[in-house]
Amino acid sequence: MSNVFSAIRRIRLGGTRAFAVVWFGQVISFIGSGMTFFALGVWVYQKTNSITQFALISLLTMLPRVVLGPLVGTLVDRWDRRQAMLLSDVGGGLSILFIILLIMTDRLEFWHIFLSVLLTGACDALRWPALSAATTQLVPKEQFGRASGLLQIVSAGMVLVSPLVAGALLGPIGLQGVILVDFVTFLFALFTLLLIRIPRPAITAEGQAGKGSLLHETVYGWKYITGRTGLLALLVFLSIASFLTEMTYVLFTPMLLSFASTAELGVAMSLGGIGYLAGGVIMSVWGGAKRRINGVIVFMLLMGLFLALIGLRASIPLVTLSLFLCLLCYPITLGSNQAIWQAKVAPDVQGRVFAIRGAITLATPLLADLVTGPLADNVFEPLLAVNGPLAGSVGQIVGVGAGRGSGLLFISAGLFLMLMTAISYLYPRLRLVEDELPDIVTEEPVMVEAGSPVVTVAAN
Repeated sequence: MSNVFSAIRRIRLGGTRAFAVVWFGQVISFIGSGMTFFALGVWVYQKTNSITQFALISLLTMLPRVVLGPLVGTLVDRWDRRQAMLLSDVGGGLSILFIILLIMTDRLEFWHIFLSVLLTGACDALRWPALSAATTQLVPKEQFGRASGLLQIVSAGMVLVSPLVAGALLGPIGLQGVILVDFVTFLFALFTLLLIRIPRPAITAEGQAGKGSLLHETVYGWKYITGRTGLLALLVFLSIASFLTEMTYVLFTPMLLSFASTAELGVAMSLGGIGYLAGGVIMSVWGGAKRRINGVIVFMLLMGLFLALIGLRASIPLVTLSLFLCLLCYPITLGSNQAIWQAKVAPDVQGRVFAIRGAITLATPLLADLVTGPLADNVFEPLLAVNGPLAGSVGQIVGVGAGRGSGLLFISAGLFLMLMTAISYLYPRLRLVEDELPDIVTEEPVMVEAGSPVVTVAAN
């Protein structure tokens, strides 16, 4: 066994080849995780017939990234990032193994599933900032856009491929078989991580200023963002956009089912997922606009337009095409945004900065989940009821009856997103964020091997 590990150490890859290997491993692992979440959700719903219990799985998946994100981001900056990713995969694999053993002994209960999902979410809270920060160390600056597009494909695979595969496998091999496949994907991801090396980032002046206790270093991540007005404006902008898009995500299924069949819903959502995947592929090939903030603004404007078109009429072709185009724009927007942060944030503090950014942008969808239902049911749907206040005016354009209030909320969210994007672009700190903030990351990653003398890198 020692000879095997010695051989692995000798062939460890670095640079873009290492990124390709770890990316492929994470694609497989996230598809496996998505299969498990889908299968467990189906199992819980079939046992309880409770939408609340079903939704709790999604909530517990995201909650650790919101609550634990800033803390684990600091740990990512303190630890070797490859080891952080290894720890995340080991923890996720053990939580899955825990469920497999309970199924085999016929002792699985609901609280076991919720606990496992919570632990897996905690591991993901460690994995995402480690993966994002490691990308900066492995990929040259001019390739950040393409790398960000590839990372969006990881998410697309989890959303698009996982339900299809899990749904096909649940019948033949059952819940235990699907989760066992997930466990194998964790092992595969672990193996790919053993094949790569991710040298520690060089210590920057910013990183040195953030040294201290765990609490101090965690708080420094937030101070780093607030001390750079352009990045703070970008964070606020993306957080509001995340809130608006989550509102429409919550409404999409009930709105469509008000005039379409479940089969038509499935086709629309599948094509939307294909759009998201296509957007990630386009970003990975293209790399985004040369001026990345323009990429964020232009594709966010297009997203707002397509969101509004989704709600405009009760038309399956219009809704499906608009959803496809909207989700095609989304990974291009996120990839362009990520490339800005990678270039402008010091590599040795990226773990905590990215984790705090992620916690905030994930917290806003949770808020949207709370307010969207009551807002649609108590405000927008009554407005466009058959004899509602807007039936004779707006209703002549978008229609009246069940689901048309949700359509109006889609239109409102899309138009507000476009308006907010235009106003945000007029704010000089956001528009000029790439000019006013120096690139901390050089053309080629500057790295320090573990145990090597410290190298201090100043901003360019």
